[in-house]
Amino acid sequence: MALARLAEAEVVELDEERKAMMVSNLLVVLCGERAVQPVVNSGSLY
Repeated sequence: MALARLAEAEVVELDEERKAMMVSNLLVVLCGERAVQPVVNSGSLY
């Protein structure tokens, strides 16, 4: 639902690989037992 709402609001356009990564990250945040710490990725997937 989060990805659908982002797409509807035209916040971000993600390809299938990045959608999968976003879902994985969201699951880690929602299911984690510790507080979340932000990570800045300065590189690229490609």
